[in-house]
Amino acid sequence: MTNVNSDIADDELGGNILDLDVFDQLLAMDGEDDEFSQQLVYNYFEQAETTFTSMDKAIKARDLVRLSELGHFLKGSSASIGVKRVRDCCEHIQQLGRLRGSDGQGQVDEDTALREIGAELVEGRSEYRKAREFLRFFYEQENE
Repeated sequence: MTNVNSDIADDELGGNILDLDVFDQLLAMDGEDDEFSQQLVYNYFEQAETTFTSMDKAIKARDLVRLSELGHFLKGSSASIGVKRVRDCCEHIQQLGRLRGSDGQGQVDEDTALREIGAELVEGRSEYRKAREFLRFFYEQENE
């Protein structure tokens, strides 16, 4: 079992991608190997990819309620394994889907919400790809 903070605390990439305290808590649930946490992380990859595809459909349909629901779902999944930037983008999508500002304050119109959600999706996908690459590398190193 690995402690991420001791291994990559000074690694700027890892610290920027993951909430290391949350990820360490996930790793603490592993037994002799990293099988439990790895399975959760790889399930997250599948969920994220499916959710991003659903978000694409919802944005084309201008379905703000669905976008808010999907943002809420992926925010929770991302938070549970410590993928902080995707979590934050999804929080913004959730709020914008409710016609609130991305910070949850104020009101926005539908066109503004959809435009800003589109930008959050671009950023969220980019951050997801970084997290996926980093986490795959992490587990490959652990299983050598």
